[in-house]
Order: sequence, then structure tokens, then C-alpha cells
Amino acid sequence: MVNEKAQEAVQKSLDGVTGDKSTGVAGIVFVAVDKNGKQIAASASGKTGLNDRAPMTMDTVFWIASCTKLLATMACLQAVEQGKLKLDDHKQVYELCPELEKVQVLQDGGKLVEKKKDITLRMLLSHTAGFGYEFFNPKLRDYGRPVGFDVFHADVKDIYRMPLVNQPGEGWEYGINIDWAGIVLERATGVKLNDWIQEHIMQPLGLENINMFPTDAMKKELAFMHQRWPGGSEAEERDHVYREPLLAETEHEKKHIFHSGGAGAYAPPAEYVQVLAALLNDGKSPVTGKQILKKETVELMWENQVPNMPDFARQGIPAAKPEQTNPAPELYPQEGNPPQGWGLSFMLTQEAGATGRGKNTAWWAGIANLFWWCDREKGVAGMIASQVMPFGDAHVMGQWGACEAAVYAALKEG
Repeated sequence: MVNEKAQEAVQKSLDGVTGDKSTGVAGIVFVAVDKNGKQIAASASGKTGLNDRAPMTMDTVFWIASCTKLLATMACLQAVEQGKLKLDDHKQVYELCPELEKVQVLQDGGKLVEKKKDITLRMLLSHTAGFGYEFFNPKLRDYGRPVGFDVFHADVKDIYRMPLVNQPGEGWEYGINIDWAGIVLERATGVKLNDWIQEHIMQPLGLENINMFPTDAMKKELAFMHQRWPGGSEAEERDHVYREPLLAETEHEKKHIFHSGGAGAYAPPAEYVQVLAALLNDGKSPVTGKQILKKETVELMWENQVPNMPDFARQGIPAAKPEQTNPAPELYPQEGNPPQGWGLSFMLTQEAGATGRGKNTAWWAGIANLFWWCDREKGVAGMIASQVMPFGDAHVMGQWGACEAAVYAALKEG
């Protein structure tokens, strides 16, 4: 049973945004669970699209974009547990991906220089290998032109073409690192990333609708994509940002589509939070009882990988492609500016947050304004999902904070 106070507060908050046409947010789904996988609150609000589409439901499917990174990282760590991959062996990485031995570092002005340090799987999973994203990095964006880069085209050629934007190990920068980690896994095991995720994560968890290639049933539940164009405040429906997997129907067509560990999956939030519930429960599904990661592996994921970079997320992110992202002066502002951490594929808010979350809560996001969090200290996890571009939509982020706070407030009241 859901917590009635949390449910009522969340539904009222979401309806206040989706019911106001001026916000441009057609619909939102929010789900929070405890470590037993039981829903604390589960609310679908509004419509699947602004043009008077069907109502949002708990079955609505979203492109989860960078929320995929957690799944790809868990897949890689399963392979580490099995002895097929090593976190700190650059020689193994280069044997599997000789491209990473040869990759060069892009300088200001467009010059390429040799890298000084070697790339490991741990660096890829902690975004310290030196790769960037073209929509966050003007230097990389400009280097790719006149053709340009598009990581949302489901084509591995874009990944292969990108140089590093920093020397390995010298800084944190969000980028295609986990796409490369997925490629490392595929070459080590001979198994395509989505196939691995289905067999080793989704099937043990009993989840049928998290996939890089949506089933016909999932496509029928797909939310519409929306856009606020630069210079304007109103949103409108737009073509889907990540189209190719939605169009591929035959195995031949699917064969040519890149299994993007960085952004390739689609899911309903109610299923995604069951992955988070397993992480709350030391790698074991509280629903099926299946162990998908060892307890010590989950604890490793929560270890801060960048202790020498306590302000890494305060460097600000420019809107290199303003139709895809708003500028972000800081990723997760906290009063008093406590030290920031990064685990294996997610940010750690090392001090308790204003919403009520505990210490060392993991969280991350997807570019179409989806956000998840996983609080192992207090045994709470959740996700808020929309399909609005560009990233950093104030209305959706406001609801994330409000709904998360409502969940903790209700639990505190008992």
C-alpha cells in the first residue's frame, strides 16, 4: 500500500504543473519505493502529449536517456564479478578497444595531442577518462563541425569519432565514457549490451519493459517528446530525440543500431525503481529474491571515486547546444557547499539534502528531464520522468524536489 499522505501531496503537486498549460509540461510520472520494493507514492499526472493526447499512466514508457548509465555500469560490474573485466587494467581495455589506446586529446583551438595517462574501466565509469559530450562542451561541438556530432543518433560512428577533451585522470567531465564502457563489455563477452542487461538484470528482477529496443506493447505506451526552443518559453510537441530504435523492427535493422550504454534505454518509471530497490537491498531484488550484484560491489559503487575533486559539479555546464540543454551553474546546489562525490556512474550528495534525503544518496538524470535518486541510508529511492527538452527544465526540477520532499516528510510523520 502506498503512503496516503505522500501520495496525496505528490499528486496535488504534479497536477498543479501539468494542469497549467503555461508550464508546457504535458505530463509527469513519479514513483518512490522503499527497500522492500513497495511503492511509497506512485502518481501519473497530465497527458502523454501537449496536443490533448491520452492520459499519463503508470505504464507510460519514457526514453530514459542517461538513466541508462546506471544499467550499463551494473552490467560492467557483473562482468567484473565474473572475472571477465577488470576495473584498473588499462592493458585489458586496450586489447579490447585499441581505439582507446590511440585516442588523442583535443586542445583549445582544435589541435590534437597525445594523452599522458592510460584509460581504465574505472575511469570510464567515473567520467574521469577525459571524454565529453558535444551538447555540454563547445570545444568538442566545434571540432565535430561541419558534419557535427550527435550521440542521439544511435550510431557508434559518433562515439568512435570523438577525441578526448581532457587528459585522462586530470578532471571530471560528463561524456561518452559509459558508451565506451558498454563497448568494452561487448568485446570482452561477445554479448551485445542490451542482451546482457536483459539476461543478467531485467530477467532476474522480473522486469519486462526496460529495453533498448522497445517492444510493440511498449511503443503503444510511448510518451510524446516536447521542446522549448531557444529564445522562447512555450513548449510544443516535437519529433522524438532518440528515434532509430523505435523504428527498427527486423533483426537486420536492429543489428545496425548502437547499444548505447550512455543513453539507449526506454522504460516506465515503476519498473526502473525496482532496479533501485535492488541497490537499496544490497544488490538483491526484494521482489524476486534474486541477487544481481554482490553486496560489496554495491558498496563499491557508492565509494567516492573523485575525493580530490570536492567541487567537481560546481564548475558549471555551458549550453553548447541550447536546444538540448540549459546552462547549469551547478549540478546539485547544497547549502554550505559541502564536498561533492561521484560513485561508479552517479553523483553522491555526501551530506544530507534539504528534501530529507540521507548522506551519500546517489542520483542522476536523463536529458529529457528525468531524475532518479537512491538513498541507501534511509532506504528510499525514486524517479520523476517527463519528456521535455532542453535539460534543466525548471518546472520538472521543481517537482522533483517537491515530490521527493513530500515522500520524506510523510515517512517522518509515520
